[in-house]
Amino acid sequence: QVQLVESGGGLAQPGVSLRLSCEASGRAAQYYAMGWFRQAPGKEREFVAAISWTGDVMSYGDSVKNRFGISRDNTRIMIHLQMNNLKPEDTAVYYCAADGNIPDLLRGEADYWGQGTQVTVSS
Repeated sequence: QVQLVESGGGLAQPGVSLRLSCEASGRAAQYYAMGWFRQAPGKEREFVAAISWTGDVMSYGDSVKNRFGISRDNTRIMIHLQMNNLKPEDTAVYYCAADGNIPDLLRGEADYWGQGTQVTVSS
């Protein structure tokens, strides 16, 4: 069993940056691929970014490429999502996810999910 806890969400003006964090705990949690999804009202859940358990392979959704960066701290079993140049359309609940199967993670079928953290981008 893996537990995931997100933090770092909040209010931000367009153009500024936020950093989200997700800390994992549980047996063998350090060997899970992890990532982020987001869901805005009236929209489907959207893939944001993912990272391998080694931290050396990363993937991004088209809408956040060149603006967001994902990283992993394996000592603490934690991932971060650095969100730069935020736009109003980034407003969503951001969910951390983990799975031992990377394809499952990428298609939104992860075994483990956090409760989410709200990001609101507005002037």
